[in-house]
Amino acid sequence: MELSEADLDRDPLRQFESWFDAAREAGVRAPEAMALATAAPDGAPSARMVLLKGADERGFAFFTSYESRKGSELEANPRAALLFYWEPLGRQVRVEGMVERVSAEESDSYFASRAPGSRAGAAASRQSRPLADRAELDRAVAALGDDVPRPEWWGGYRVRPERYEFWQHRENRLHDRFRYDRDGLRWSIQRLYP
Repeated sequence: MELSEADLDRDPLRQFESWFDAAREAGVRAPEAMALATAAPDGAPSARMVLLKGADERGFAFFTSYESRKGSELEANPRAALLFYWEPLGRQVRVEGMVERVSAEESDSYFASRAPGSRAGAAASRQSRPLADRAELDRAVAALGDDVPRPEWWGGYRVRPERYEFWQHRENRLHDRFRYDRDGLRWSIQRLYP
């Protein structure tokens, strides 16, 4: 399918929302799944899958342990890249920008919305640290019960976009790519070679 600049919304967030809604309507499994790329203090890249929990004019939010590898890397280097890939639609979206923690109130609200087992799992896990055996984690979860408050070391991050890229599959690898760059309060759009 062809993608031209005339097809794009001038606002990249609205363009993202349009493609995200199309992925959901097409039945894409977990359209909110996104690759999160960070960098260690020495510059070594690191990537993993996380779930988008909100996208608005403030940015793209996800939640995790602040003490995890990604949390440590974001504290040392508060920049990240996100990648959404919706294979059935032949589309991907890249988002790059600065990262900040969401407010404690927003983290509390999201944590409270999670299922009891998910809250206990988040509180019991020392994400990214060595674990002697699975039984140790299972005992920690069972000891917490169902009424678990948000640990102070767990919460949300928000990627504040400075650049977006929208990619549409075309035959013969002649894909359509458009990059949005923040230019003050506006966004500029540029077509890229595939």
